[in-house]
Amino acid sequence: MDNEPQNIKETTTRTGDTVQKTTQISHPQDSREHSINNIIADAVAYLAGLLIVILGIRFFLTLFGANPANFFAKFIYNTSHPFVAPFFSLFNYHSYNYAIAHFEVYTLVAIIVYALIAWGIIKLIKLNQK
Repeated sequence: MDNEPQNIKETTTRTGDTVQKTTQISHPQDSREHSINNIIADAVAYLAGLLIVILGIRFFLTLFGANPANFFAKFIYNTSHPFVAPFFSLFNYHSYNYAIAHFEVYTLVAIIVYALIAWGIIKLIKLNQK
């Protein structure tokens, strides 16, 4: 690691009779790793945010009994179905009818679970950063 080029930044500040000198040494490899980790963490956050928004729209559409024949409602139901399907049997619901206003607890649970998973992944990615 000694053979790698280093970025050295020196700053000198003079206030009154005090002189303060700061030297920072950084390795280009470290900054590349941090930027890649930040890009990955940002991508995970973006995808998780998009999923949570879609699930939130689904929750409100079912809460107000949106017409499943409507193109937008059908798109949201079809897009979000694979993400809420693992939680269908969690609360022993027997009917998954759309166009009937109901409170989808399993959608709220899905939002919480996916948010926690994304948060954990982002924390793991940024674990070694200062």
